[in-house]
Order: sequence, then structure tokens, then C-alpha cells
Amino acid sequence: MAKKTYDLLFKLLLIGDSGVGKTCVLFRFSDDAFNTTFISTIGIDFKIKTVELQGKKIKLQIWDTAGQERFHTITTSYYRGAMGIMLVYDITNGKSFENISKWLRNIDEHANEDVERMLLGNKCDMDDKRVVPKGKGEQIAREHGIRFFETSAKANINIEKAFLTLAEDILRKHPGTYLCVLVVGPSSCGMWDVTSAWPVEPCCVCPQDPNQQNPGPLKQSK
Repeated sequence: MAKKTYDLLFKLLLIGDSGVGKTCVLFRFSDDAFNTTFISTIGIDFKIKTVELQGKKIKLQIWDTAGQERFHTITTSYYRGAMGIMLVYDITNGKSFENISKWLRNIDEHANEDVERMLLGNKCDMDDKRVVPKGKGEQIAREHGIRFFETSAKANINIEKAFLTLAEDILRKHPGTYLCVLVVGPSSCGMWDVTSAWPVEPCCVCPQDPNQQNPGPLKQSK
């Protein structure tokens, strides 16, 4: 079995209307790249990036969801087990901002109760085409008690800051607690992430034996 190269695994989710730039935000953070030719995400995709916070190596498993309504059933199934969710709207698209209330309801209905949430007003480099004032984003963030950033994947504004802040908030909420996504059963490469049905590296921060068929609940570290 390969040696574990991280201490904790955080599952993050990007949600929001189609075309707001979720995929561009993800690729800017994971690969420091920007591509204007991205097509709409079909269903769901993910990227991985490892960061270091408070002396711990944290693997961020970041899921990029499709914004179209026809993928609603597929994408909402991924809310379960997410530790952090970024709600993204486009500052040049008023409808995408109006729909944030819908995305917040989806979180309430499908995500864990203690999930960390963050609001991103993307494409802030296009201020000449802005239709959503920054104050509106700040207001809805205050009303729901969540953090808010205006970002630009194209100009690389606040992208890294947003992801690292979300990861720090998750780490702060769970001090001394072992964290992992829900896993069950062994596989050839370790354990299976039930929420994604994709094999991931064995969750070595869990106290259970990775060969155990039915791992029990996570225990708090000493």
C-alpha cells in the first residue's frame, strides 16, 4: 500500500448556476490555469490539491457540479459528506445571484448540518458589465452567517484565498478530530468513497483497520 502523503482529507463542493465559472475557479486553484473554452460540466467532476495548514498536510478533494436542472438528482447526492460548500454566482448575471437562495435550500435539504458554506461572486474582473453590486453579496452572506469573496478565475483574484480560508474554517471547527469522507469496504486501492463511488486512497486518519469490512464511527483523537 502506498505511503500516505497527507494528514487529513477534506471534501469540498462547488455549486451554482451553469456558466458562473465554477470549473474555471476550480482549475485556477488546482492547476493555476485559465481556459475560456471550457464546456459546461456534465454531471460532476473533481480535482485534488494538497495544501499545508497549521502544520498539517490536507488533501482537498474538490467536486465541480453541473448547474443545469437536469443534473439535480445526480449532483445533490454529492452534498452528503461534504465538509465545505462554495456557492458561486456571476456578478454579470443577476439571475445567477437570485438563484443563490435555491442553492442554499439545497444545502439545507441535502448536506450535513455542520457543513461550512462560502459565497463567491465570480467574474469580478468584468466590473464594466456588473449587474450585482458587491453589497448585495455581502448582505446575503451576513444574513446566512457565511463568508463572502468576490473572485476572478481569469485575473486570479481571491481564488487561493477563498479555498484556503474555507479549509482553515473546517479545520478550526474540528480541532483534534479525525476527518474523512464516508467510506465502506476494502478495494484494490484502499477504500471506496460512498458519496462519489470513486476509489480514493485509504483514509489513514481513520482509527479503524483499513481491511475492516464495516468501519465504525470516527473517534476523536487524543
